[in-house]
Amino acid sequence: MIKIDQKAISRKDTITVQYLFENPKNQFQLELLSDESGFSNKINEQNLHRPGLALAGFVDLFSYSRIQIFGNTEMKYLEKLDDVSKIECLDRIFKFNIPCIILTDNNAPFPELLALANKYHIPVFGSSLSTTKLVYFLSDFLEDQFAERISIHGSFVDVYGVGMLFVGASGVGKSEVALDLIERGHRLVADDVIFLTKKGEGILLGSGTNLAKHFMEIRGLGIIDVERTFGIRAIRYQKRLEIIVELEVWDDKTEYTRTGLDESSVIISGIEVPYVKLPIIPGKNITVISEVISLNYLLKHYGYNAAEIFQTRLCDKIKKNKSENDIRNVDYFEHDFE
Repeated sequence: MIKIDQKAISRKDTITVQYLFENPKNQFQLELLSDESGFSNKINEQNLHRPGLALAGFVDLFSYSRIQIFGNTEMKYLEKLDDVSKIECLDRIFKFNIPCIILTDNNAPFPELLALANKYHIPVFGSSLSTTKLVYFLSDFLEDQFAERISIHGSFVDVYGVGMLFVGASGVGKSEVALDLIERGHRLVADDVIFLTKKGEGILLGSGTNLAKHFMEIRGLGIIDVERTFGIRAIRYQKRLEIIVELEVWDDKTEYTRTGLDESSVIISGIEVPYVKLPIIPGKNITVISEVISLNYLLKHYGYNAAEIFQTRLCDKIKKNKSENDIRNVDYFEHDFE
């Protein structure tokens, strides 16, 4: 495996309930139903919990440290209890250190629920989303907050829909290649400092910093704003990392692949990413080669590997004992009357 310089970024250990409410509240359609006394409560994991068994009295395995989701099932259960039983049921779980509660499907809170929530400083929110949708959106948000992140120095470009990260020594021409690709209609994700966030088990999402965004430094020219210069079509805010291309000045002592049969890869945050080392010499069109790398990746993705196909044909020829003169097997020639 090839090693690429990467720097781990300290992941978030906790976020506050206030952060959860103020940042994506429009996406989750959250409405505060209780007071704000518990806004400083900490959320320290990305998993959610539906406290059905806890409401029924079994709290031995109650995942109280997670955000609690009260859907139609939980609310219907509470609705069937008398006032005394309802208070006992809610008081049993409110004694735990719950970060917050979210009611889904426009369920209205019971007065007893709000009274106990304010007493124990546990914020209660309401959402018009169904439980399934809210859990999906909220889980995705929390996964981003607690995901493992690293930073890499390079230029990240969307080339024909393939996320291509250019790395290499300082001054080798990463930004210039990215700029040339943008001029040819491709899209810049970020330049200089690239943040990679692990999504799920096999996806790395790349983005830039809030400060730099889509600014680029071109040596000899200075800072340019890609969005203002080339328009909105020339940028995107994040993209899945699919190929790493290392640019380096041609070295006679380095052996570069000739056939593409020996595929290399890089391990980043436990995820294997295809890797290509591209030597730079005068007159070599790195931009066009980068486009071909992207197109070749797409062909492999859809099951066609040119190197393997050529190897198979070559082996078949050898097995049939064809002479060198039979390589050009043409049945006829068309006359050229130009």
